Amino acid sequence: MSDRRISIESYILLGLASLGYFLFMFSWFSLAAYLVPIVEELGLSSTQAGVVTGAVQLSYIPLALVSGLVIDRLGSRTSLGVGLFVIGSAHIGRGLSAGFTTILLSTLLLGVGGTAITFGLPKLVSELFPPERSGTMSSVYIVGSTLGSATVFAVARPLVGPLAGGWRPFFVYTGVVVAGFAAVWSVVSWYLWGRIEWFPDSADDQSFSLASMRNDLVRVVTHYGLLLLVVIGTMRLFITHGLSNWLPTILEARGMTPALAGTLTSLFILIRVLGILGIPVLSDRFATRRLPIIGCGLAGAAGMVGLIVANTVPTLVFSLVLVGAFVIGGLSPLIRAIPIEMDGIGPHLTAVATGLIFTVGEIGGFMGPFLIGLLHDVTGSFGVALGVLALASLFAAVAGYYLNEPSDSERSPAATDRD
Repeated sequence: MSDRRISIESYILLGLASLGYFLFMFSWFSLAAYLVPIVEELGLSSTQAGVVTGAVQLSYIPLALVSGLVIDRLGSRTSLGVGLFVIGSAHIGRGLSAGFTTILLSTLLLGVGGTAITFGLPKLVSELFPPERSGTMSSVYIVGSTLGSATVFAVARPLVGPLAGGWRPFFVYTGVVVAGFAAVWSVVSWYLWGRIEWFPDSADDQSFSLASMRNDLVRVVTHYGLLLLVVIGTMRLFITHGLSNWLPTILEARGMTPALAGTLTSLFILIRVLGILGIPVLSDRFATRRLPIIGCGLAGAAGMVGLIVANTVPTLVFSLVLVGAFVIGGLSPLIRAIPIEMDGIGPHLTAVATGLIFTVGEIGGFMGPFLIGLLHDVTGSFGVALGVLALASLFAAVAGYYLNEPSDSERSPAATDRD
């Protein structure tokens, strides 16, 4: 354990950055909350709606790794401020969209800004806190993101949207708030940054030279444990974005009112907090990362099967709890915290390692909502798509079985045979 003092400024900065993650997720999932009226007004097909709802994930695929390299060198403070401003501007653009092309381009731009949040926050944790606190501190900002997406489903369409005058002004007003918060973050973080205790011992001479970035890339793409974590992250994002973007529509297709569908979707998102806070604690308590990952994957698969066969609200809620608390909530902080703990990765390569996870992972993040829309167009129902998500959760459990504990991450693949 580190004996260096964690300053109060570190906690303030983490809390403020977590609020930024809240606003990012609130903006991102405003589209899913308003998907039905947006589809009707813009005349989108289900396939086009799947492309748009997966556009943020799509933008991560070519940019995540590059963004991680830049953030490792630029630092989290500047990256978060720039990212929030881009998100706010893009969300304003979504509110002014005239059709499929313009709302797609604006959503892609929102994803560009989002990369700075997704990879800047693990970097921020590595700068403000010692490695042994990374799991708990990662849970803090993930709770912020979860509350953001839950809040938008609960209040956007049924409450705030009508007061604002519909989805277009709602998007514009939200974008202005996010851009304004970017300015607040920039000023406050600049003022507090010199007062914090910086935990990495050195910057390791990271530069923007091609040789430096190439060396970092080689280290992460050849790391056995990290590559398995990429598989787990891909399956989680496939499930998360596929189900989160389509769940209100799936529930409305079953005859639920928009208000009830929004309430259950908010519950589905809020229940993730149990996994976000509870799974890392259990993982730390029993000194294992493998077993929680395996358990979360199996629980998520069971919950997804439950969503297919559920015919009452209680069984539907129980299935949503299994999926939300375990495979989505429980895996999220582990995926972000484990690279900080891994030999050969650590705080030095936190952002680029997370970038690799999301570069590949967001292929799954895009394919999730896209395939659900495509399979619905082809089959006329959502049952087949939910079955595919169940298989993805099982695959995450299998990858977790072969994952070494972080302290053993440099062992060769041949050393992974279980006793």
